[in-house]
Amino acid sequence: MDRSKPLSDFFTAIEKDGRIGITHIGIYAALLKYRIDKGFVNPIYVFRRDIMHIAKISWPNTFYKCVNDLSEYGYIKYEASFNKNEGSRIYFPD
Repeated sequence: MDRSKPLSDFFTAIEKDGRIGITHIGIYAALLKYRIDKGFVNPIYVFRRDIMHIAKISWPNTFYKCVNDLSEYGYIKYEASFNKNEGSRIYFPD
């Protein structure tokens, strides 16, 4: 599979979606990088701090807002884990 295709598809999908901002894009790209690093599995199990570090964002509220937005808009499916020892699940549409 072409590893750049998911990002290319995302950019095509958001071209006319005014709800998506630069922080959403940064978080989505960070999630994709994390997914590639984990062997392109679906879903990925992520911890907020790891994605925030990759995306270069510092506020947890920004992370949660953008991830919830991306999930609500259908770009990913986000299932929060309320257990600090278990990552949240992120599903990518295939």
